[in-house]
Amino acid sequence: MKSNTESRQDEAVAGAPVAAEDSVIRKDDQQQMEEDLQEASEVFNSLFSTRRPKDGWAGLSSGLKSATKGTVAGLASLIAQPIAGAQQDGVKGFFGGLATGVASAVALPVTGICVGAWQVGRGVANSVEAVNASKAGMQWDNEKREWIFYYLNKDMEEVQELEAVLKAEKAGKTSSGDAAKIDINEKKVKDREFYDLLGVSTNASAGDIKKAYYKEARKCHPDKCLNDPEAAAKFQALGHAYQILSNEQTRAAYDKNGKPESSADTNMANEIDPLVFFAVMFGSHLVEPYVGELWIATTADSMMKDVMEQQQALDMENMTEEEAAKILAGKTSNAEVMLKQRKREVKIALYLKDKVLPFLEANDDDDLLVFKVSIQKEASKIADTSFGATFLVTIGFALEVEGEEFLGFQNTALGVGGHAARWRKTRKNTQNNWKLVGAALNAGTTGRKAMKEVEAAQRAMEEKRTNAELEGGKSKEGEEPSTDDEEQAKVAAQKLEETIPALLELAWAINIRDISRTLKNACKKLFTDAEVPMATRIRRAEAIHVIGHEFYSIGKARGGEKYSVKDTADIKARAEVAVMATMAKAQGQEVSDDDTEEMIKQAKNMRADMTAGRGENAKNES
Repeated sequence: MKSNTESRQDEAVAGAPVAAEDSVIRKDDQQQMEEDLQEASEVFNSLFSTRRPKDGWAGLSSGLKSATKGTVAGLASLIAQPIAGAQQDGVKGFFGGLATGVASAVALPVTGICVGAWQVGRGVANSVEAVNASKAGMQWDNEKREWIFYYLNKDMEEVQELEAVLKAEKAGKTSSGDAAKIDINEKKVKDREFYDLLGVSTNASAGDIKKAYYKEARKCHPDKCLNDPEAAAKFQALGHAYQILSNEQTRAAYDKNGKPESSADTNMANEIDPLVFFAVMFGSHLVEPYVGELWIATTADSMMKDVMEQQQALDMENMTEEEAAKILAGKTSNAEVMLKQRKREVKIALYLKDKVLPFLEANDDDDLLVFKVSIQKEASKIADTSFGATFLVTIGFALEVEGEEFLGFQNTALGVGGHAARWRKTRKNTQNNWKLVGAALNAGTTGRKAMKEVEAAQRAMEEKRTNAELEGGKSKEGEEPSTDDEEQAKVAAQKLEETIPALLELAWAINIRDISRTLKNACKKLFTDAEVPMATRIRRAEAIHVIGHEFYSIGKARGGEKYSVKDTADIKARAEVAVMATMAKAQGQEVSDDDTEEMIKQAKNMRADMTAGRGENAKNES
């Protein structure tokens, strides 16, 4: 017979597996409970605004949002729950869903109101901190939900780091495993002429190709090889080779397919850089430091690259996995677009930082006058270019009102001057938005009208061709049917040309909105830069106000507020020169800004002479 001790030992041994099993079950239940709580928390946070509010106004806004969302969600549940219940369990499910819906319709709005009240209280409690932080020159970080000191130079460093990360991520997507290793043997390509021109391996990196191009370009530059009649041709061929190999997509296509049969037509899209094209088209080279790369240009650049990648993706069946991955990884992401805009704003802020230095270092009124006169001369030079007056008005108003707003909040009682400037800016932005809507409607209407007229002309030509064929292949005038095609092409070209002013007016409305928003953010970065004391930031704002006032005054005097793009001849001349300039730069040739303006003038004169000649011939014939 077992002793009590032995019996207890046997019971412990027998119960050990059960205890272990119970422990596992408890852990599973606990893990499931944590997952459910996490999911419920995510749903709650997505439904109600629970982030830390900046101040009392932000708390009130957040509270109203929560109350509204709760009410809307309750009504939606009241409607959706009975329907869902009826679909699952008929009449019984309908009434069960109705009960759940009624409960949700009561609970969700009440919860929203409670969360809203809590957010308002948090906002009021944070108001004192907000006032003190704002006076100290701190900025509210919307992501971290806290007050921070902003540093302009540090922002640029972060932008450069993020650029490097994005490039590394793209490079990582193009290969599997050891991406850093390069095969000892050269990569097999269909044609290596361009590689030989640059004197590089088919495995050469983008940096190696760039270095080789500059090295070879110096050897055969026409200005340095005056005695070599073939120098210009060599230099052009070298530039073309570099243009192909410096772009990931065109290089992949060249490695796979070799040189295209018709390089002039096939590579034209690849060699046209939208950034260069729009800079020439709008004459923005003199104002680029103030506006950066226009949004419309960067968007067109991204779209062209994406289209090229899609065209290459159509032939992915015949590609290697590495080539296909490189194409898929090359698409422009939202993160890249946002980073590019952030970099644009930081670069403008850094330029303005250097631009206002003479104002900050001025010792007396004479120095300030010298600064003012230099801005006036710069503005007059910009006004002499095409669309220069419009640029001046847009840039000038943005800089003037941003400086006025910052100074108003810093120097006037209760920030009255700042609020007045903010209202002035809001009113102007509203006007620009309405102009944008009007321009968009006008462009759409004009485009549809032109397409209908072209289609009507095509139908008329087809009817005429059919009648001519029925009469023996000749038209009534005895002309061959092929002449109808030429006439149809002329009509189509004429109608499409008539849409150009409306499209360009829309582009200008987009540019104005883009420039205003970009300069707003750039000025904010300049005025909140914690690397300098508040007194220096105030002086920066005063200098920016002076620049803006002079730009706006001179632009307005030159008619910049009432911009017009009705001169079709001027538009066509600029477009032609823009294409020539961007093609020349793509081939490695330097085209100065003064050269492009002179080419535009010559193109306009040639068109005017041609128009006058046609008019004279028409008179003589009559």
